[in-house]
Amino acid sequence: MEFITHGLVWYINLLLAVTLHEAAHAFAAHLLGDSTAYEGGQVSLDPRPHLKREPFGTIWFPIISFILQGGQFMMGWASAPYDPHWALRYPRRAAWMAAAGPASNLVITIFAFVLLKVGLSNGFFLLPNKMSLTTVVTGGAGMAASAGLMLSVMFSLNLILFLFNLLPVPPLDGSSILVLFLPEELAERYTEALMRSPFLSIIGLILAWNFAGYLIGPVFQWAVRMLYS
Repeated sequence: MEFITHGLVWYINLLLAVTLHEAAHAFAAHLLGDSTAYEGGQVSLDPRPHLKREPFGTIWFPIISFILQGGQFMMGWASAPYDPHWALRYPRRAAWMAAAGPASNLVITIFAFVLLKVGLSNGFFLLPNKMSLTTVVTGGAGMAASAGLMLSVMFSLNLILFLFNLLPVPPLDGSSILVLFLPEELAERYTEALMRSPFLSIIGLILAWNFAGYLIGPVFQWAVRMLYS
C-alpha cells in the first residue's frame, strides 16, 4: 500500500512539474515571437496536451522508472512544439525559451523549500528517521504526514529536474542556454549544429544519465542541510 501511495504522490508531482516546465517554455516562446505551442494549447496547467503528445514520457516511463528504482524515484518528460526556423533565426530568443523550463522547476523547488522550512520551524514537520527523496521531512500522522510526503517529493523532484535540465548536453535545456554566453555568429552556428545532429542527443542523454548524480547528489545534500540549519 505504501508503494502505491508513494507512486501516486510521485506521479502527481511529476505531472505538475513537467506541465509547468513545458508551459513555461511555450509561454516564453510566445512572448519572444513563436506562438506554435501557445496556439496548440500548451500554455496551460492542464496535463492532457502533454499526455497526448508524449504518452511514453508522461505515463509509461514514469511507471517503469518507479518500479525499477524500487519506489524511491520517478522520472519522465514532456515536450512543447516550436518553430525550428524561428529558433535558427533568433538563437538567443530560443535560449531564453529553453531557460524558462528549468526556471519553473526552480520556482517550485523554492516554494516547497519555504513551506518545509516553515513547517519545521513550528514543529509541524520533524526530522525523519531515514532521509530519502520521498521523506525529506516526516509529519507523524494525519495531515502533517500527508503534507510532509507531498512537499518532500515536490522539493526533491523539482530540484532534480532543475539541475538535470541545466546540464549542457543536447537535448537538455542546458545545451540551448549555452547560446546566451556565445558570440552571435557562433551562437547561430552552434544552434544549427544542434538541430541538425540528432545523434548528439543520444550521446548527450547517455552522458547526462551517467554523470548527473555527481551534480545532483551534492546539491541535494547541501539543500537539505540548508533546510535543517
